[in-house]
Amino acid sequence: MNSVFSNKKAICIFVLPTFLLFIVIVFVPIVVSSYYSLLDWNGVGHGTFIGLQNYVEMFTSSRALNAMKNSLLFAAASIFIQLPISLLLALILASGVKGEGFYRSVYFIPVLISTVVVAQLWSKIYNADYGLLNTFLKSVGLGSWAQDWLGQTNTALVASFIPTLWQYVGYHMLLMYAGAKSVSKDILEAAKIDGASGPRIAFSITIPLMKPILKVCLIFSMIGALKVFDLIYVLTGGGPFFTTEVPSTLMYTTIFDTYRYGYGSAISVFIILECLFFTLLINKFFKTE
Repeated sequence: MNSVFSNKKAICIFVLPTFLLFIVIVFVPIVVSSYYSLLDWNGVGHGTFIGLQNYVEMFTSSRALNAMKNSLLFAAASIFIQLPISLLLALILASGVKGEGFYRSVYFIPVLISTVVVAQLWSKIYNADYGLLNTFLKSVGLGSWAQDWLGQTNTALVASFIPTLWQYVGYHMLLMYAGAKSVSKDILEAAKIDGASGPRIAFSITIPLMKPILKVCLIFSMIGALKVFDLIYVLTGGGPFFTTEVPSTLMYTTIFDTYRYGYGSAISVFIILECLFFTLLINKFFKTE
């Protein structure tokens, strides 16, 4: 085995198929989209080269800026609401509660469900006429709170946050749970003998030792929020009045509804660069000697 890993020729042969697949599926589309973003093109015939005009329009358009703001709000909700809940659940389960395996499976079930199905499920919950949420509010005497949650500009965005937070809490919980369980029991036992309480052990020992997995969860959560598409598209389509629109839905409507392939490609390049920037920022934040 060691002779295989020390053979550079063998390594190149094994890596080559994956490398070629990466080039074809990831690198080439990015390069092509970057080129299209410099054109005024409707998807048919030859486009007109206009340089960075699409990018200038994107950063001066109130609709595009609103979409960027919404994606950042999604990212903030994922980081400051979803991840803390996942961490809390992971620490509780890792402490050895009764039914640990059962709860671990139950919390992970939403992750297995298609996002489109999740969006359809929550659209029924939010339905103004027969939705479960309004029915519950009316049954407890809060009928005045019942409303069209996805049809009102002041509630649509928050209502769109909740399904994605609900769906992926279990995903990050499972990653953090694995990280918490990997902490040496000897260290935890020594801390208990020294009189450390459960919260003190969690904040002083378990969470610091989970730093690598926390970084992974943070990156996944950030990227997932910045490129969210299917949930928003099925729930609201970006409405009402673009209240819930994000860059990916704006890109979709720009390309397939108005046939502005150049401008849509510029938005796609922005999403890629935005994800890359925040990934590098998180890596730098978690960098250790």
